Amino acid sequence: MGLFKRNPFGHILFIKKWLIRILGALTHQRFRGFNELQIEGSEIIKDLPDTNVLFISNHQTYFADVVAMFHVFNASLSGRVDSIKNVGYLWHPKLNIYYVAAKETMKAGLLPKILAYVGSVSIERTWRSEGKDVNRQVRMSDISNIGKALDDGWVITFPQGTTTPFKPIRKGTAHIIKRYKPVVVPIVIDGFRRSFDKKGLRVKKKNILQSFEIKEPLQIDYDNETTEEIVKRIEYAIEQHPSFLKVISQKALEEQEALNKKREW
Repeated sequence: MGLFKRNPFGHILFIKKWLIRILGALTHQRFRGFNELQIEGSEIIKDLPDTNVLFISNHQTYFADVVAMFHVFNASLSGRVDSIKNVGYLWHPKLNIYYVAAKETMKAGLLPKILAYVGSVSIERTWRSEGKDVNRQVRMSDISNIGKALDDGWVITFPQGTTTPFKPIRKGTAHIIKRYKPVVVPIVIDGFRRSFDKKGLRVKKKNILQSFEIKEPLQIDYDNETTEEIVKRIEYAIEQHPSFLKVISQKALEEQEALNKKREW
């Protein structure tokens, strides 16, 4: 790799690699120290193609969710099974991982700008801007940039477009799936909202069990399934259908009780 080799968005890969290494070292204790990240399904990561993979996930904080995914993906690719033990897996990180984020969020300060360089595909939100509800047309350049990222590697997206649980799935994700036909991998996370502040930058509470489940890729009929059908499948896959509300609450309670007992021992 040349020293000044760039990705399709013009970011220098050498700089990106060092940013991932540094940020990874600084954040590792947040998932394996102050709190414990319980991972399930990491063996799925190793079998994925190198490009055109779309991860869909529920969303609990602005940045901690994505940071955890960078840790889990790179640890899995380095041969760790459901573990992020020993942060050395970030010495040779996967450099073609991207995540979809609101443009206004990624411009709000120096740290977000640094995190944007790590892999943000920044888009204009069509439903909200500067804390107010809006109704804007989707920018085709945003869709094209997501397609460019898929063509180069893996893309993480949060189909609800908000950290508020059980909000509707945005149809834009379904349109992207039908247009680019990626391998779609659902991820379900929990515990991040309790352990971090809303931005995911500050540890709010320690000794919280954070769960991270990677599911098998969805089997989608890209040509015949409607966007509405894909939206419904996403809703169930990332466990954001209202029917999951009671199940998730009970599961979180049981997992926290198990963690408390483990710490007592």
